[in-house]
Amino acid sequence: LRSRSFTDAARDYGLPAPKGILLAGIQGTGKSLAAKTIAASWKLPLLRLDVGRCFGSLVGESESRIRKVIELAEAIAPCVLFIDEIEKSFSYNQSDGDSGTSRRVLATLLTWMQEKTTPVFIVATANNVELLPAELIRKGRIDEIFFVNLPNRKEREKIFQVHLSRLRPNRLNEFDFYLLGSRSSDLSGAEIEQVIYEAMQLGFSQEREFEINDILSAIASTVPLSQIAKSQIDSLKDWSTKSGAKNATKVESFISFNSVSLEVDN
Repeated sequence: LRSRSFTDAARDYGLPAPKGILLAGIQGTGKSLAAKTIAASWKLPLLRLDVGRCFGSLVGESESRIRKVIELAEAIAPCVLFIDEIEKSFSYNQSDGDSGTSRRVLATLLTWMQEKTTPVFIVATANNVELLPAELIRKGRIDEIFFVNLPNRKEREKIFQVHLSRLRPNRLNEFDFYLLGSRSSDLSGAEIEQVIYEAMQLGFSQEREFEINDILSAIASTVPLSQIAKSQIDSLKDWSTKSGAKNATKVESFISFNSVSLEVDN
């Protein structure tokens, strides 16, 4: 597992420190949570880079700020550096309305990603990956791209179990997880969490405990994002196939690279 790549034994073996990964995929499928889980699994500090706060009004201020972030990350290393929705800060068709500041900041970041030798593992997430410049996601700057797809039936069952174990641990035998997983086709992990809360709201409003029928009713009344943004999601799936991105919803693939379980990821 790649978590051992941060050890002295890995360095003695001649292995470089892992550089990072890009988690691309559909909104609500657990990409941001995965970054936190990677850090927790590897027992490393998690730093979140808010790129927007790095931009300043003075000439050269933005580049100076991103260099300070890099210095801080290297001082704390080994650590995980989390960049959420990276395409919102760096995209190939970004306008020049900021006098090229964003491109200079990107150039500073790219140089560091290519040349860094300190064990700072980057976890970047993206919803609209087609906006990302190729030089940001090429091999040598990140190790791998994972596509986080919608959960399948077995994975949806697990997601229901995770949330209901937390909310009603003494009532798990009252819920048919196979039925819930079968009826929740096309729902993301975030949407599954919300239908449970909707069912709880219904039970609470009637001064009773919520039941599986309440969850099924909430599922039936939910229009999933996969239907609302079907063309965008189909385009994202097509990109993942062409780019050779690994499927993060396959347990073997995701665990072997990140030591992160699918249950937590979704």
